[in-house]
Amino acid sequence: MIAQNPPMGWNSWDCYGAAVTEDIVRQNAEYMAKYLKPFGWEYVVVDIQWYQPTAVSHAYQPFSDLCMDAFGRLLPAENRFPSAKAGQGFGPLAAYIHGLGLKFGIHIMRGLPRMAAHRRLPILHSDQTCDQVADPNSICAWNPDMYGLKCDLPAAKAYYDSIFQLYAQWGVDYVKCDDIAREYPRCQREIEVISQACRDCGREIVLSLSPGPAPLEQAEHLKRHANLWRITDDFWDDWRLLRAMFERAEKWCVHAGPGHWPDADMLPVGALRQCTDPQGWTNFTLSEQRTMMTLWCMMRSPLMIGGDLPKNDAFTLSLLTNGALLAIEKESWCAHPLYRTEEECAWIAPRKDGAGCYAAVFNLSDRERDVVLPEAALERRPAAATELWSGKQAAPWTAALPPHDAAVWDVRW
Repeated sequence: MIAQNPPMGWNSWDCYGAAVTEDIVRQNAEYMAKYLKPFGWEYVVVDIQWYQPTAVSHAYQPFSDLCMDAFGRLLPAENRFPSAKAGQGFGPLAAYIHGLGLKFGIHIMRGLPRMAAHRRLPILHSDQTCDQVADPNSICAWNPDMYGLKCDLPAAKAYYDSIFQLYAQWGVDYVKCDDIAREYPRCQREIEVISQACRDCGREIVLSLSPGPAPLEQAEHLKRHANLWRITDDFWDDWRLLRAMFERAEKWCVHAGPGHWPDADMLPVGALRQCTDPQGWTNFTLSEQRTMMTLWCMMRSPLMIGGDLPKNDAFTLSLLTNGALLAIEKESWCAHPLYRTEEECAWIAPRKDGAGCYAAVFNLSDRERDVVLPEAALERRPAAATELWSGKQAAPWTAALPPHDAAVWDVRW
């Protein structure tokens, strides 16, 4: 089974929007291979509109010409991804990233390009054309590129089979499918068809569904048909969004397990919004970044870095290479909150090996305060406990925390 642990990697959206280029992707992959790979980071994901030649920012250009083949399958824009020339697609870039010991991913929108439907292009291995399977009433509210598909028609499966077979040929390891996770019940059948095409393509590909919030009542359907799904809309560097994530994490944490992971979205750390401001930096305080990393790891969310990696400062690098913290993702299970008030929160996660647990406390208030971990929450008195941000041996009972900060302990019996 793929995605035995929550996937960890980098995604181009937070820093370059729709405008990322091959050079930027390669630079981030090289940085990951050099500094982050030993800590479990491995996926390099090209986000939206890699097929749009004139993309320059996080904004979309309505009804622009998209790069695609004779069967309506989108192709990388060669002016932005030069190695895609001569019909090679993402094959050369994927091979380069694999050569670094990493994995390669792409973003897609559900459906097929409107241009393919308007031109009545054929569907590979089908006697129907793109206009016959396109559903003009199923349109993304925020991106104009695509029509959804009439998924009761066999040609819909044929189209999705054709694109996932192409991605398999390129060497894609991860597909983030957008405009779908929160679109129940309209897109329930489309999720099933996409999932089957992904499984049938002949290559192990992690399937991620965006954006959120995915409906909690569809958790079992999501677990059957995807490896991860977003539990929130786009998450940015705003304390209000981070504070709200505690309630989402509380509701979804019971559904995290091998092969299926509720996704709290990307980590907006380091250099963000680079396509509009080359000096752009996260608005999160250092405390808020520690809180975000602690919560994501405790709930075992996938971890996707949003910042431009080569611009990392020492703090950002230390945040992403705290191996003891990142180990929570692989070594714990059944994580859950102990309590949550307006001012504070505490979580606990038993270790899989039975040798102890992880325990975390969070200061959700705007002032410094002592946050207490209830002693009764631990099944026995610890023999040792290490606080993972400071590295200090300390009893996991009370932490004096600045506003919006966190403490997390590796507790051993």
